[in-house]
Amino acid sequence: MTVSIALFTQDLRLHDNPVLHAARTAADQVVPLFVLDPAVADAGFAAPNRQAFLADCLADLDASLRRIGSRLTVRGGEPAEQAARVAAEAGAATVHVASGVSAFARRREERLRTLFGDRLHVHDASLTVVPAGRIVPAGRDHYAVFTPYFRAWQQAPRRTVLRAPRALDTPAGIGGETPALAGPCSPALPPGGESAGRRRWRRWDVAPYDGVRDDLAADATSRLSPYLHFGCLSPTELVERALRHDGEGARAFVRQLAWRDFHHQVLAARPDAAHRDYRPRDDHWHRDGREAEAWRQGRTGYPVVDAGMRQLAEEGWMHNRARLLTAGFLAKNLYLDWRIGAAHFLSLLVDGDVADNQLNWQWVAGTGTDTRPNRVPNPLRQADRYDPDGAYVRRWVPELAHLPGRSVHRPWLVDADYPPPLIAPDALAERFRRARGLD
Repeated sequence: MTVSIALFTQDLRLHDNPVLHAARTAADQVVPLFVLDPAVADAGFAAPNRQAFLADCLADLDASLRRIGSRLTVRGGEPAEQAARVAAEAGAATVHVASGVSAFARRREERLRTLFGDRLHVHDASLTVVPAGRIVPAGRDHYAVFTPYFRAWQQAPRRTVLRAPRALDTPAGIGGETPALAGPCSPALPPGGESAGRRRWRRWDVAPYDGVRDDLAADATSRLSPYLHFGCLSPTELVERALRHDGEGARAFVRQLAWRDFHHQVLAARPDAAHRDYRPRDDHWHRDGREAEAWRQGRTGYPVVDAGMRQLAEEGWMHNRARLLTAGFLAKNLYLDWRIGAAHFLSLLVDGDVADNQLNWQWVAGTGTDTRPNRVPNPLRQADRYDPDGAYVRRWVPELAHLPGRSVHRPWLVDADYPPPLIAPDALAERFRRARGLD
């Protein structure tokens, strides 16, 4: 009787899981294993919102495995050491794991390789549609601009979507532990797990996506990002299913999934972009702790910015347009270091992913892959365009709900009881442009 280990990481699903499929193909029995690594908490990445979501994911994965005759083994400790212990207990000959792009994932893989040698099998098409490094421009190790990357991405072959196993035999006597992951978190977190992710995907209509994805009040985006971050849903399966719809909505949604792959291949090639400027601009960031805290608390005096920050605190999630708007206000209007904002987002976002979060922040700050790094967003114009009736602001800034129409975006003009703007409306571009010598 041969045994293999499927070491789950950010692929907490049964459907279209190359790691689980390969482990099942390689042996008569499979030990599905997840290891809670204390290094995640030690590095400050164990945000309560993600821990609560993870607890849901693990419970759902275990329930799904039990329905097909298996179960999830959860251990705490260094992943490679725990995998080695389980391998010894079960007599496992091979270990299967998904490839990751972060420095943390690479260290984990190196440690696994040290302990298991050629018995370790790393699967590189599990967390993204196109593996990082699979497509590269001539003479370079990654694409630095999205548009040419997207053209190549569209032409790259995709693997076949895999069915969930109907049965899985797991050896008896492999002990685990109940994870204690709950903590103080945002009040309106979404439920975690593959089952919840697939329900959301089935309910969501992709057809109108292109026309409504920037409408803040419509709340018509997929909200699938947490499930993609934890691998409850397969991006490859989402692309295949979306492309069955012939329309602009489906194409726009697939383009967003390509952006996700793009950021992963950038981070794979430049791991220090998680904390250093991808393209240094010799920025000397403005320093003001009071302004940074007002931004975190949603008290900037600009209601559309404050609405986004309050949604983040309440839901552990924020509308994508609001993310761009709030990030632009911090990095471009206040000219505060993008790392301040990136850290706050990671402290709350259920979908807080190092590649997407850090590189999106750098794109907004003009230190990343944006080909127009010196443009400065105007939150008032953004509010008028993406929340023209003020419904999004009224939802999240109830103290201004009595203001009619677009006046809700400019409470200082109607003497509303609201904090004054941190920076004057006629000076929104001043700090950034002066610092970068653009005046």
